Amino acid sequence: MNDMTIVEHQLDRVLSFFPRVDTKAAGLFAVNAAILAIAAINVQAGDLKLWYIAIPGILMLVGLAISYTFLYRCNFPDLNGGQGSLIYFAEIQKRTESTFLKDFEAATEDAYRHDLLGQVWRNSQILCQKYIAIAWAIRSSVLTLLPFATFLVLTAITHSRIPMVH
Repeated sequence: MNDMTIVEHQLDRVLSFFPRVDTKAAGLFAVNAAILAIAAINVQAGDLKLWYIAIPGILMLVGLAISYTFLYRCNFPDLNGGQGSLIYFAEIQKRTESTFLKDFEAATEDAYRHDLLGQVWRNSQILCQKYIAIAWAIRSSVLTLLPFATFLVLTAITHSRIPMVH
């Protein structure tokens, strides 16, 4: 395996982790949306006047807001960097098509290899940002489960019914 193939494999390896994070983010978004929907179905306007329902409801909403904030960060990481790259999409879009073609065709193999290695580094940074954000989003959502369950139980007791989930 030549040097360029090793670098390309390394970039492919880093890029292969992105769908894993994005799948977690999409799944967590769905879970958070379900929690909000189930809570909304089970609450009545007067319930929020009762402190023992309002407090778990507020804690649940705060936890979900934090989770959604980190999901946003996961889905929209900082794309700065890779100045002058012929590979990094955020830098390619700054050029005209003709300028990109001219610059790409003029690049030496050594310069291209260097650019690929820069991509490995920059994509690793972006991936790390996404992993950190999804980890905090998951933690925040997990912490909402107790207030959510408490909220459902207390609204059910208040209205003498089983919580609805449809």
